[in-house]
Amino acid sequence: MVPPIRPGEPRRNLVIFALVTVLCLAWSSTWWAIRICLEEQPPLSSAAVRFVIAGIAMAAVTPIFRKWENAPPPPTWLWVVCGITNFGAAYGILYCAETVVPSGIAAVLWAIFPLLMAGSAVCFLGERLSAKQWLGFAVSFTGIVAVFSGDLGGIGEHNIGYAWLLLLSPILAAIGTTVVKKYGSKHSSVVLNRNGMLLGAAMLLLAAFIREDPLAITWSLRVTVTTICLAVFGTTMTFGIYFWLLRTAPVSMLALINYVTPVLAIVLAQLVGDGSHGSMTWVGAGCVVFGIALVVRK
Repeated sequence: MVPPIRPGEPRRNLVIFALVTVLCLAWSSTWWAIRICLEEQPPLSSAAVRFVIAGIAMAAVTPIFRKWENAPPPPTWLWVVCGITNFGAAYGILYCAETVVPSGIAAVLWAIFPLLMAGSAVCFLGERLSAKQWLGFAVSFTGIVAVFSGDLGGIGEHNIGYAWLLLLSPILAAIGTTVVKKYGSKHSSVVLNRNGMLLGAAMLLLAAFIREDPLAITWSLRVTVTTICLAVFGTTMTFGIYFWLLRTAPVSMLALINYVTPVLAIVLAQLVGDGSHGSMTWVGAGCVVFGIALVVRK
């Protein structure tokens, strides 16, 4: 983890840009990495193993991160809500949906998350949206319609329900994040993330034993390396970097993550051959990203 940099240091902006780039590359590749794991493993078991590893890693580094925070631990109910919505339910649904939905399409559909957060800020956090931001909502909604009007990466009309199911994942994550923003701003984000992640891992593991057989899953070298990378680099490291950036980086720089990540994800999916991407997919993705830019960029 990069140590805090004093505002006067000339390399601060370079470090911030480099870390934002790392987040964009890491989070855009996680969608395809999930698909790699799902080629050999059932969804709930795969998600559970990822978050068990990530939760243990987060618990190991929490004492270090806590030294940078001057905040009390969150109340139990808050990290329980976070664990259920942001980790357990959201990722359980995401993994189940990605058994069918290609990684690029999944990234574009999940990209409605910042739009949901902007909407919840108006409804529950007392914020107001400008005319440009309302236009962004309309453009992004048009993009989602365009994506659904295409072939959704070649999944076929009989599997369209999986795409609708995937949309529940960012909705649940937005609910949890809104609660955290409203009631958790004065509490330790590191402890909140650790406890929520461990609870989410326990939820996913319980669901896996009920619905699947986690002890029977296969572990090829490819899946093993991918799972470890998802847990350590795609979860623990990225959230650690993001928490640091929240305290130091300008909002405009962080906003880049919201509309660069889905573009990189769908380009990667095209390069590796994960699904087919017709013209309506690209048009829809472009509209979604442009709409997000209008909403989140200031």
